[in-house]
Amino acid sequence: MDKKNYFYSIFVRWWFAAKMAMHGILANPLRSALTILGVTIGVTSVVSLMGIGEGARQAVVAQFESLGANVITIKAHHVSAEFDAEYTKELVERVDGLEMATPVIQTKALMRWRRTRGHAEIVGVNNEFPQVRDHGLLAGRFFTSLHVKQRSKVAVLGYNIGIELSGGRNVVGQTLALNGETYRIVGILSQKGAGNAEDIDDKIVIPYTSAQKIAEKRTVEEIWGKAAGKREADLAVVQLSRIIKKDLRMGQSAPTGKGGGPSEKETVMRVSNGEMWVGSKPQSEEESEPPLPEVGEDIVTITNLNQLVKEADNANRVMTLLLGGIAAVSLLVGGLGIMNIMMVAVNERTEEIGVRRALGAKQSDLLLQFILEALYVSIIGSIVGIVTGIWGLKLFENIGFQTAISLKAIRIASVVALTSGLLFGVYPAVSASSVPPVEALRRQ
Repeated sequence: MDKKNYFYSIFVRWWFAAKMAMHGILANPLRSALTILGVTIGVTSVVSLMGIGEGARQAVVAQFESLGANVITIKAHHVSAEFDAEYTKELVERVDGLEMATPVIQTKALMRWRRTRGHAEIVGVNNEFPQVRDHGLLAGRFFTSLHVKQRSKVAVLGYNIGIELSGGRNVVGQTLALNGETYRIVGILSQKGAGNAEDIDDKIVIPYTSAQKIAEKRTVEEIWGKAAGKREADLAVVQLSRIIKKDLRMGQSAPTGKGGGPSEKETVMRVSNGEMWVGSKPQSEEESEPPLPEVGEDIVTITNLNQLVKEADNANRVMTLLLGGIAAVSLLVGGLGIMNIMMVAVNERTEEIGVRRALGAKQSDLLLQFILEALYVSIIGSIVGIVTGIWGLKLFENIGFQTAISLKAIRIASVVALTSGLLFGVYPAVSASSVPPVEALRRQ
C-alpha cells in the first residue's frame, strides 16, 4: 500500500468513527443531555467563580494603583510626632531616589456654593501633588508653588464635586467659600473612580498652607513621596526609616518601614514636647492631647505602596485559585458521570459491538469510537459551560459584584473538562473494544 492510500484509509477510519460516535450520542438524547449538563455545571462554576475572584483582585489592585506608582507614604499617628512642612524638602534632599514629596493635611470645612451648604473634606498639599499621585486634571490647572508660598485661597475640585457644582457649566474661575473664606476654583481633577485614590473625587484640594489655617495647626500628619522607580522606592523606605528614627530620637524599633524597612515590635521611644517618654504619657501633660499609642506600637509608619499592590495581588490570586479549586470538584463529578453513562452505553450496545467486530472492525476502531463519544460530550459541555459562565458573570455584575472574564479560568476549565472526559472515557472504551465478537453476540 502506497503512502497516499495509507493516509486515505486512516482518514476514512477516523471519519467513520467520528460519525458513529455522534450517532451514539444522538441515539440517546436525554441520557447525553444529562451527561453534558454535568460537564456544563462544572465549567460554569469554574468560569464564574474564578471570574468573581479575578474581578475582586483587579478592583483591589486598582485601588492601590490609583494612589500612584512608586509612592511612599509617611504617616504620624500622634500629634507629638507630626512633621514640620519644611521637613518634606529635607527628606527629598537627604534620601537617594526620592524625586519629590508633598506635605499632607486632611481636614474638613463648611463649604458654601451659591445656595448650597455642606461639609467638604479638604486635602492640603503642595504644587507637586499631581506628579506624586499621577493625577491629571479634567479642566483648568493646578495651583503653583507661589500659591503655596503666599497661602493663596485657591482650590482644585475633585471630579465628583466639580461635576456636581458645575451643572454642565465651567466652574473654573468661579469662587466658593470654605469656613467663610472665599476660594477661587482654578481646576478640576480627572476622575479616579469610586473608592479609588482615597476617594479623592469627593474632596477639595487646596495649598497645605491654607489647609493649616482651616485645621488650626502648624504641622502636617502625612508626607507623600515619589521615588524614581520600584528599586529606588524600596531603598528609600530603608533610608527614611533610619533618618526619621534618628531625627525623632525614637529608639531602635520605630518607625516601621512597611514594604522594605524594619518591622520590629520592641518598646518604642516617643518624643513629646522635646522630651522622650516610654509607654503612657505623664499626668502633667494636657489632657486635650491625644493619648500616646501603647508600648510596642509605632507612632510613625512608612509604607511603600508598590509593596502593598504586590501583596494584595498575591493574596487575591490565592483566593481566586481556591475558588477555582472548589468549583473544579464539580468537573470531577461531571467526569464520573461521563464514565458512568459510557459504561451503560457499552452494556446496551454489545450487539452493535459484536456485529462490528464480526464484520472486521478492529479493536482500535471501537476504542476510537467510544473515546470520541466521551470527548464530544466534554467539548459540548465545555462550550455551553463557558457561555453560561460568562452570562452568570454578567448577572453578578448587575447586582453589584466586581467581575472580570478570566481567559485563564476559561482555559483551565476547558482543559480539565476535556482531560476528564478523555480519562474517564478510556475505561469504557477499552471494555467495549476488548469484548470478543462471539461473546458480544452471545450476550444478546
